[in-house]
Amino acid sequence: MNFLKDLDYSVVQQCMHCGLCLPTCPTYEATRRETSSPRGRIALMRAVADGKIDATPAFAGEMYFCLGCLACETACPAGVDYTHLFEMARAEAERVGTLATPKRTWIRKILFQWLFMSRRRLRFAGRLLWFYQKLGLQTLIRKSGLLRLVPKQLHELESLTPTIANHFTPFGHQPETRNPEPETCRRRVGILAGCVQDLAFPDVNRDTIYVLEQNGCQVVVPVQQQCCGSLHAHNGEWETAKILARKNLDAFDVDTLDAIIANAAGCGSHMRHYDRLLADDPNYAERARIWSKKVRDISEYLVEIGFRKPSDGKSGPDSLRSKIRLTYHEACHLVHGQKISKQPRIILGSLPRYEMVELPEATWCCGSAGIYNITQPEMAAQLQERKIRHIISIGASLVATANPGCIIQIVSGLRCQGLQVRVAHPVTLLAEAYRPE
Repeated sequence: MNFLKDLDYSVVQQCMHCGLCLPTCPTYEATRRETSSPRGRIALMRAVADGKIDATPAFAGEMYFCLGCLACETACPAGVDYTHLFEMARAEAERVGTLATPKRTWIRKILFQWLFMSRRRLRFAGRLLWFYQKLGLQTLIRKSGLLRLVPKQLHELESLTPTIANHFTPFGHQPETRNPEPETCRRRVGILAGCVQDLAFPDVNRDTIYVLEQNGCQVVVPVQQQCCGSLHAHNGEWETAKILARKNLDAFDVDTLDAIIANAAGCGSHMRHYDRLLADDPNYAERARIWSKKVRDISEYLVEIGFRKPSDGKSGPDSLRSKIRLTYHEACHLVHGQKISKQPRIILGSLPRYEMVELPEATWCCGSAGIYNITQPEMAAQLQERKIRHIISIGASLVATANPGCIIQIVSGLRCQGLQVRVAHPVTLLAEAYRPE
């Protein structure tokens, strides 16, 4: 299969070459190279689809230099489906093997075909990292200066290591139905626990469950669910992404759920495309279509059902507190991939303890972009520095954002600057407002 040649050609033809995407593209803004713009990359993809050029190392390198932030989709007047083009281009590069080396092939097999194919293996790896951190080894190595002796890329990678939580998402050993009185609930929803979210931010999953229960939902956390597959689809592992999609469709009883809730922007954006991913699968196509219609980001769903606003606390101790300066960074795959922008702001605006301040370039990528900060550390660092500079400029004490990768990237940037600024998911802040009530 040739992923670009076999693609519906009308998708490749959508681009009008108008250039309205250029000012929104971080890599074009940094390099001013046409080939590093959405328009230029689509021209390369079309040339490969037409058989005019091969998927050379230069072609593949440009596809992987792209952040996949999808800001170009928001700017595009022609509605170009850049998500699909970008995924097919990377899949074609991997099919041809133009970037293959023994080391790269081995790393990809370990990550994409072994580790991220099993939640059990992911949790085992997470527990090993937890021991490394809890025993103080991470702190010791960071303070010892030993990291200066390792290659720069490994040093930068270590700085992005998230803190692994003491307890993972509460499912597997506990009942799937978390609400003790399901007969009092008006809705029934399922939650995707995620990968990084499960290991490093399980409190976000607990807060999501708590907030949904507070708003009359019976919450189901299916035991057999796996990684959503976004990491695979965005890195050329198209067939592996299909396997994971089928596993999740088997794990969730879609017909009995009012919604499938995602609280990570990248996961939600990918899961909305399960219908396209499995369109040619006679056994899963219809279920995938129903699934995609029911996927909701947590902020989107809360606004959709009319969430209960927390008490303003005017008569309690909160009335004596000065308001905390809060800003919001828009995760790329939430604002551009899912077109969700106002809903998180509605939730944040309902919180009584905070003063909302707009973040300059709130929709500009922070440089996380899945594993981009690992594969393209220099460009990612530039974007990280730019984001931190804007946070400093408005004097925010708290940054809200709805993606674990963004949280890790921003926290890392703030730590490098020695800044004590909290970074949290909007649903966590809503849960914190509910609990004192």
